Amino acid sequence: MQGKSKFAQSDLKGKIQIWLEEVRAPFFTAVLVPVLLASVMAWEDGYPVQIGYFFLTLIAAIFMHAGTNVMNDYADHLNRCDEMNTEFQRPFTGGSRLIQNGVLAPKEVLAGSLTFFALSTILGLALVALKGMPIFWLGLAGTFCGIFYTLPPFNIVSRGFGEFIVGLCFGTLMMLGAYYVQAQSFSAAVVVASLPVMLLIAGVLYINEFPDFIADRDSGKRHLVVRLGRPKAVYGYLAIMLGTYLSIIVGVATSILTPWVLIALLTVPQAVKAVKIAKLHHSESSQLVPANAATVGIHLLTGLLMTAGYAVAAIF
Repeated sequence: MQGKSKFAQSDLKGKIQIWLEEVRAPFFTAVLVPVLLASVMAWEDGYPVQIGYFFLTLIAAIFMHAGTNVMNDYADHLNRCDEMNTEFQRPFTGGSRLIQNGVLAPKEVLAGSLTFFALSTILGLALVALKGMPIFWLGLAGTFCGIFYTLPPFNIVSRGFGEFIVGLCFGTLMMLGAYYVQAQSFSAAVVVASLPVMLLIAGVLYINEFPDFIADRDSGKRHLVVRLGRPKAVYGYLAIMLGTYLSIIVGVATSILTPWVLIALLTVPQAVKAVKIAKLHHSESSQLVPANAATVGIHLLTGLLMTAGYAVAAIF
């Protein structure tokens, strides 16, 4: 009996590890940043901190992100994009590869995605009941975009603006939702503060499209990098980075954002380095990896520094 118990525990641990890989858990920073920043902004605006609601919001957002990632894997199996991809650079591009490696069946991946969306919806509806209907509409928009980012018939990624739709969902809409949960109101400052978050998460998707260029092009995923071609698309990456820091500076200059968020400009050197790497190695996937990694790090650190800025403003 003891041997069977140890085997069952080992099997369970293995399944958990597989699904953590499938949902790409390390990238959940994409939802941590907007939820944390918006919640601290509500605190700075004088609303009491509601820790329980913060975690309920964060967990709902994580489930939505997990559902989106897993649905993306399923859709990229259907269009054979991931099967055709030979330039992918794990863990940043090419999906989880668990379908391609025979670890999970496509129907398991689809069922997993729908389960995560269902869990997100249940928690979201609880927030709607407790906090009001605006949460419903924000959650509905996020769920729709998460499901149909790569899935027909909408296939948002191929429309030429998919990166910024995701940025809108994981930036502005998520921050408005998290702020509303804490404050029961909206704020223009939250919209402005969401712009660098929105641009950077769009930038994460954008730079990750470079290694997937050939497979995406050949499978019909006509996103911005495919439309522009890798050499020209580098200038789009530069524009995203410039827009990120310009939005922070303008937000402070117009007195919409606290001056403390200027601390986020500490990530500028990382951004400059990432742009240089992209310019030199846009068509060399293995050499581009430092830029892929840096963009994820810039999103996280910029968001955390902005959060710290608002925390300082709340205290002083």
